[in-house]
Amino acid sequence: MAYTPHTDPDRAAMLAAIGVAGIDDLFDDVPPAVRAAAWDLPAPMVEQEVRAELRRLANRNRIPDVSFLGYGAYRHLVPSVVSEVVGRAEFSTAYTPYQPEVSQGTLQSIYEFQSLICELTGMEVATASHYDGATATAEAALMACRLTRRERVAVSNAVHPEVRRVLATYCSGPGIEVVEVPADLAAGGTGQTDPAAAAAVLDDSFACLIAQQPNAFGVLEPMAELGQAAHAAGAQLVAVVEPTSLAVLEPPGSYGADIVTAEGQPLGIPMSFGGPWVGLMAARMGAVRQMPGRLVGATRDAAGRKGYVLTLQAREQHIRREKAASNICTNQALCALAATAYLTAVGPAGLREVAELSMAQARHAAGALRRAGLAERRFTAPYVAEVAVTVPDAERRHAVLAAEGVVAGAPLWRDYPELTDTLLLAATELTSDTDIERLVAALEASR
Repeated sequence: MAYTPHTDPDRAAMLAAIGVAGIDDLFDDVPPAVRAAAWDLPAPMVEQEVRAELRRLANRNRIPDVSFLGYGAYRHLVPSVVSEVVGRAEFSTAYTPYQPEVSQGTLQSIYEFQSLICELTGMEVATASHYDGATATAEAALMACRLTRRERVAVSNAVHPEVRRVLATYCSGPGIEVVEVPADLAAGGTGQTDPAAAAAVLDDSFACLIAQQPNAFGVLEPMAELGQAAHAAGAQLVAVVEPTSLAVLEPPGSYGADIVTAEGQPLGIPMSFGGPWVGLMAARMGAVRQMPGRLVGATRDAAGRKGYVLTLQAREQHIRREKAASNICTNQALCALAATAYLTAVGPAGLREVAELSMAQARHAAGALRRAGLAERRFTAPYVAEVAVTVPDAERRHAVLAAEGVVAGAPLWRDYPELTDTLLLAATELTSDTDIERLVAALEASR
């Protein structure tokens, strides 16, 4: 049966209304060579043939035996209670946050998520339903522009390059200029963003300075000094953080961050080939009216019973085009629920243990490589759970190890041409001593 309700007279009337002769005219902007291309599509298949073809394609995926890849996506242990909670039908199928009388469970889970993020970041208010960490950071830049009524944004080039690319895309529409602040990337340098360099860039036309902690190279930034440079120019400090590290690092609220964003994937969400994930955003209470996303508040009904409801934002806030705080109206509530279940399950002590184990294994890996004469640290600044190391002939050896099932971290030269032969190794609580021994042996054999 046909699933389109339009008749031929309907189509003719619509084409006449928009002033074109036929449907083909609607595709005039597509290059003729593309429109005329012969699409070599396979013949239709029955269900069992489709299943067999999908299995064949899936078998092409290669799962490494050992991986030190991080660079924004991290392999952590997800307690079984997380999948048990998010798999409950009332959470996995319900989507009614605008109808509090029938969605108290969903609203309460978002409220708990917000509360945990505030506790983790040391900020006063958090919102939910951000698509991922990169878009949350871009939204924070637009938010800072609205708060300061300025139209320039400064960002350290030690912020992850994919985040910076999303930021550039977001800012291109409203015409916001993005200016990069250089980090010290010289061999033997700190790997940090110099506060003096930031101060030299910033003036009263900048809405914010965006810096990452730990940064894209895994090292710790002087966030308090960067915040002082931003505030001296009347700009805001947007801190992009890795949430697990906050169990051992000073919270952004303590060093003067105005807006905090993060990728929530490390909090109980599998890597899943890149998503779906969840963005985190927190800020000062004075900025709450300009925060994108959804905000759930606790209240009481006419009978005095505690309840939860979306607050401080009208439903139309999300769909008012240029007047909206955000033009993304998404629902990452299930991923936020996973993060809530994870943080509740591991607790403060458990999260700190995860962070400390990750730190210990990163140092174990770096030390083992150094003692074997295979690699040296690229930067001198302190690091948490990712370390940039210089390996001679790294490009060839990285490919050799990958073919053997060992992913020797992220090749930084792909995003930073000046970081030749530099690999970024990440460790988590799942990185075993055997993994490190395998890495050392494979690098040794690839000389």
